[in-house]
Amino acid sequence: MRRSLTLLAVLALVASPALAGVVIKGSDTVLPLSQKEAEVFLEANPKVSISVIGGGSGVGIAAMLDGTCDIAQASRAIKTKEKKQAQSKDINPVQTVIAKDAITVVVNPENPVSQLTVEQIGKIFTGETTNWKDVGGPDMKIVVYSRESSSGTYAFFREHVLGGNEYASSALLAPATGAIVQSVSQTKGAVGYIGMAYMTDSVKSLAVAQEADGDYISATPETALAGTYPISRDLYYYTNGDPTGEAKTFIDFVLSPEGQKLVAEVGYVPVKPVAGSSE
Repeated sequence: MRRSLTLLAVLALVASPALAGVVIKGSDTVLPLSQKEAEVFLEANPKVSISVIGGGSGVGIAAMLDGTCDIAQASRAIKTKEKKQAQSKDINPVQTVIAKDAITVVVNPENPVSQLTVEQIGKIFTGETTNWKDVGGPDMKIVVYSRESSSGTYAFFREHVLGGNEYASSALLAPATGAIVQSVSQTKGAVGYIGMAYMTDSVKSLAVAQEADGDYISATPETALAGTYPISRDLYYYTNGDPTGEAKTFIDFVLSPEGQKLVAEVGYVPVKPVAGSSE
C-alpha cells in the first residue's frame, strides 16, 4: 500500500521509537523529488523513518548547521557566509549533486509574449521594465511574482538573471513555488519563475536567449542537461561530513538507476544512469 503524502512533512513514521529516522529539510524546488524518492525508498525499507520538510534552501542549510536535520536539500550552492558559520561550529558541509533543473520563466497563457532575453527578464524583475508593451507584448502592466529570500531559487535567479541587483520593491513574494504557479495562472499580466518540475498547463513557459542575437532556448530536460538553456542549475543534498547510516543509504538510493528514474518522472534531469535506459 502506498503511503499518503502531505506538502510539508511526508512519510514521518514516529509510532515506534525503535525505528531509525532521517530528517530532510530545505528547498521547495527539491521537495517533490525528495517526497517521491522517500515514498519509493520506504516501500523497500519499512523500518526507516523519513521526514521531508520544505521552507527554502536557506532554511535547510541552517537546520543542518544547527544539527536539526540529517540532509539539507538545496537548489543553490552553499554560500560563503554559511561555510564560515559551519566552520565556526566544526561542521563540514558535504555537497552531493542529485539532479539538474532549469528555472522556467512563466507567464499567463493569455499573454502573447513567448520569448525574452536574460537582460529583458532581469529588467522586468528589478522593476526597470513595468509594461509588457516594452518587450513586444500588449499594453498591460507587468505583475512580478518571486519566491521569498529564504529560497535557493530566489538567490540563484537574483545572481544569474538580475546580475546581483535587488528585486523590484513591487514584487509579490510567494512562500512556495506552487503559489507562484497559481498566482500567474490567475493574473493576466503576471510573470514568475519556477523549477521545471512545477510546470503545468495552467501557465506558459518562455523561451530564453542569453543575448539578443542568440538562440531562444526552451526549458527541457535535454537543454538543462546540456547547459544550453541559460538558467540551468544543479540540485543538491548537503550533509555534515560524508553521508553515513540511513542518510547514506537514502542518498545512495537517490543516485541509483531506480532513484534517478524517479528524478525524470518528477520532472527534473538525472545526473546518473537511469533504470531501463540503454545508456
